[in-house]
Amino acid sequence: MQLAKTISTSFDTLKRRMVKVLRFGVSDVLDRFESSPYGLDSNPIKDMVAVYSETSEKGKAVVIGFLNKNQLAAPGEFRTYSTDADGTLKFYIWQKANGTCEIGGNVDNLVRYTKLNLALQQFKADIVTELTNIAAGITTAGGTYTPSPTFGIDISQSKINEIKTL
Repeated sequence: MQLAKTISTSFDTLKRRMVKVLRFGVSDVLDRFESSPYGLDSNPIKDMVAVYSETSEKGKAVVIGFLNKNQLAAPGEFRTYSTDADGTLKFYIWQKANGTCEIGGNVDNLVRYTKLNLALQQFKADIVTELTNIAAGITTAGGTYTPSPTFGIDISQSKINEIKTL
């Protein structure tokens, strides 16, 4: 197994990622297939240190990973992230050992749509009930008031069907 500096990446005609690495000097540049766990597709930025190894096929080597910089995950945690070409963090998903998951940050919270919608609809019903009580009180005092509970609460456009939670 050896370490090499990543120069660039490209795809071959079969859409396999090739990693161009600088091994032992300017005349030792190699294009090698990248290997990664199934279901993960990431593309390293320039100057990442690639780990590559020879295969059982003579003269064939494969890039098996990269030495990550600024790792933050604690034992038992899993973190995925993206960067720009300069390596500046742009977005992450961090599954933490305490049972929480951060999606892009930890400043705000996601909400449970069904429970939020249920609470808002109950709040609307409570307001309608109170408006009816107010109308009855005004009528008892000799005035008139007709409640107009025609307002609606519709948060359906805020529902994201592609992301589910507990």
